[in-house]
Amino acid sequence: MERWTKIRVSRLGRAVSAHRWLRTTAVVAATAVLLASSCSWQLGNPIPQGVPPPPGDPVPPVNTELVAGRPADQLYHWAAERAAMLDIPVTALEAYAYAARVAEVENPNCHLGWTTLAGIGQIESHHGRYNHATVARNGDVRPKIRGVRLDGTGGTLHIVENLQPDLADDDGVVRAMGPMQFIPETWRLYGVDANNDGIVSPDNIDDAALSAAGYLCWRGKDLATPKGWMTALMAYNESEIYARAVRDWAAAYAAGRPL
Repeated sequence: MERWTKIRVSRLGRAVSAHRWLRTTAVVAATAVLLASSCSWQLGNPIPQGVPPPPGDPVPPVNTELVAGRPADQLYHWAAERAAMLDIPVTALEAYAYAARVAEVENPNCHLGWTTLAGIGQIESHHGRYNHATVARNGDVRPKIRGVRLDGTGGTLHIVENLQPDLADDDGVVRAMGPMQFIPETWRLYGVDANNDGIVSPDNIDDAALSAAGYLCWRGKDLATPKGWMTALMAYNESEIYARAVRDWAAAYAAGRPL
């Protein structure tokens, strides 16, 4: 995610709290104007055809209130039946499906499909496999995936991290982090612990997928509408080409295949 949001929300660490965080009431209401103006893409622009993409196979009900163990494990059989034909690691597919299921339970007006999260995950990191990385059963991605330096060159933003220097290069310049490519400031605001290991990590695909779900739901409000879906995707990465690519991958996953 190459965008730098300044929207202040509650910092939440535990998985149960993360679920509550998905409700829009967790965000300070005074930021509504900033939210509406932070993206240069205007809603009057033509919306691409095929938006939103299909939501894909329904995710079965799971217990979204588990406080011990990895909640996404509940979706192992569902994911294992589909992972090979989609070319998505089982653990990553569990993470996307669980995040979408939590969004459905906690914010039913959002209508976020797991296919959209999978489309983002494919483009951002090949589902945690970029540069020969692998996804462990607890969701950790190793080696850690980092994007280009956001130092203001090559058309990038110039972003310096002051609060957590360990999340930046030695000179403070940041890179997008993890399988869903969050920048540190956005991660501080939206990051959650989805696998109940007590760590809020952008390098864990469970944490990253659920955090992305919350971000998309807040920004797009109703992703079942073309306007809502495009607003969410353009907030995630301000590029219509990017949004179209996510659309295409999501539509392919809904059809039961990779693009």
